[in-house]
Amino acid sequence: MIVMFSAAAPAWARFSAAFALTGIAAGLAALGFVAAMDPYGLRAGPGRPAGPLMDRNQRFMYPQVARAGAYDAAVFGTSTARLLDPRDLDRAFGTRFANLAVNAATPDEQGALARLFLRRGGARAVLFALDATWCEARPARRTAHPFPDWLYAPGMPWGRLRQMNGQSLGIAARVALNRLGLDPARIRDDGYAVFTPPESAYDAARAARHIHGGDGGLDPAASDPEPAAPRAFPAPDAAPPQAVEPEARPAMPMLSDLDGLLAQVPAGAHRLVAFMPVHAVMQGLPGTAQGVREAACKAQVAAIGRARGAVVVDFRIPSPITTRDENYWDALHYRLPVAARIVEGLRAAAQTGLDAPDGAYRVLAHP
Repeated sequence: MIVMFSAAAPAWARFSAAFALTGIAAGLAALGFVAAMDPYGLRAGPGRPAGPLMDRNQRFMYPQVARAGAYDAAVFGTSTARLLDPRDLDRAFGTRFANLAVNAATPDEQGALARLFLRRGGARAVLFALDATWCEARPARRTAHPFPDWLYAPGMPWGRLRQMNGQSLGIAARVALNRLGLDPARIRDDGYAVFTPPESAYDAARAARHIHGGDGGLDPAASDPEPAAPRAFPAPDAAPPQAVEPEARPAMPMLSDLDGLLAQVPAGAHRLVAFMPVHAVMQGLPGTAQGVREAACKAQVAAIGRARGAVVVDFRIPSPITTRDENYWDALHYRLPVAARIVEGLRAAAQTGLDAPDGAYRVLAHP
């Protein structure tokens, strides 16, 4: 047995060496392929456009749009701002907008993307589309969705090595297919995508069940941009108005971040802040815990806006938009025609500083 093992050892050694060398070669080939395809746009920058947006996770896709320099304006928010078409915003403000609103993004995640965009310089407009998460006392820093902090770091240290994994290899393959004309980009170059179902598929009765029955609605984070499975929404605050004593200044730590972000916007650029128009059933009733916090949040945001020369517009009010079920797919997500009304409202508010004649929005601050 000893003799047989000794005789076989060189063959095993040759096999092991060949196996190891093959693995190393395959690894280097994969690394080279991913680097060449650049699936997350690590080389994107002024003069070098972002690549096609192929991944399902916007947190991986949008940093290259922010860095590339093709757009001098951007929207930051969640799915309640994703239907704002950058081309409509371009016509309204004379800029080149990218829509960088990310499904279910926390304020911290939105801020990371905004800082990346502003670091590049040359911004002519920013729109911060606010949801109730900005008003929370203890907002989550991250969600269950992976967030690649390294993609947002200055200089992206070790970026080419950190992107080396199975996911990156799969996205790199899709980039290669896209360049061959065999696989369309998932999202438009300016970050825009319609995640809601086709307008022709709108079912008013089903939408009403989602809005008032608490049985969920679209979940853009689960399946983008296709229609998604139902999910539960929190029930609106139904406490009696007299049951809540307002706090002198409720803790809202993320508003300090908003103030800091607005401070980084170049002089002369449009600073736009808007509370998004969720359905009225999701808004806090006056005097309730939710209503008191929302009112305090709006007052603080208005004060920040006045100090930073921003236009602050409040669509999160009972209005001809938010009280009509037919404007919504569910309690959070409005339909495409509403998105166009929001853009027009922002344009009018920035120009006039006046509330909407039809009550669709209020102007809380104006330079």
